[in-house]
Amino acid sequence: MILLIVTILFIVFMERALRKILINYPKRQMGNKMYGGESSHLPLKINTAGVIPPIFASSLLLLPITFVSFNAGTGPEWLNTLSQYLSRGHPVYLTVYTAMIVFFAFFYTAIVFNPKDTADNLKKYGGFIPGIRPGENTAKYLDYILTRLTVLGSIYLSFVCLLPELLISKYKVPFYFGGTSLLIVVSVTMDTVTQIQSYLLAHQYEGLIRKSNLRRR
Repeated sequence: MILLIVTILFIVFMERALRKILINYPKRQMGNKMYGGESSHLPLKINTAGVIPPIFASSLLLLPITFVSFNAGTGPEWLNTLSQYLSRGHPVYLTVYTAMIVFFAFFYTAIVFNPKDTADNLKKYGGFIPGIRPGENTAKYLDYILTRLTVLGSIYLSFVCLLPELLISKYKVPFYFGGTSLLIVVSVTMDTVTQIQSYLLAHQYEGLIRKSNLRRR
C-alpha cells in the first residue's frame, strides 16, 4: 500500500510538471495608446505524449504473445522458445517493452507538438524568446528543449510501467495494478478534477458578473 501511494504521488508530480518558456511581446503604438509589452509563458509538459506510448506498446506486444500462446506446445521448437522469451518478466520482454515505450513517446510527441508551427505563430504575433532570434532559431530551440523533456518523459513512463512487472515476476509482490492501468486511472482522475475546478471557477465568475449587473441596475 505504501509503494502504491508513493507511485501514485510520483505519477501526479510528473504529470503536472511543466517547463515554462518565457515569451515576450514588444510594445506597439496605436494612435495615442501603447499596446503590448507583456510577457507570458509557453508551458511544455515533461510527458507530452501522455498514456499513449504504454497503451500502444502493450497492445502491439500483445499481438505476437497471443499468437505464440495459441501455438505453444504444439508448434515448432523455435515458437516455444519465442513464447518463453516473450513471457512477462523475461528480460527480452522487458527490453522490447521499454524500447517500444521510448519510440512511441518520441513519435507521438512529434505528432502533438510541432516546434516549427509554434515558432511561426510566435513570429506572426510578435512574440519572441529572450536571447533567441524568431523563426528557425526559435524552432530549433523549442525542438532542443522538447527532445530533452521527452527523454525524461520516456524514462518516467518506462519506470512506471516496468515497476509492477518486476514486482510481480521477480519478487512475487501482489501489485494488482499494471503500470498502464495506473497511468490511465491517475490521468483520468486529474483531468476530471481539472474540469471540475474550471467549471466551478467559471460558475463563480458568472455569479460575480450577475451581481455587478444587478448593482448597476
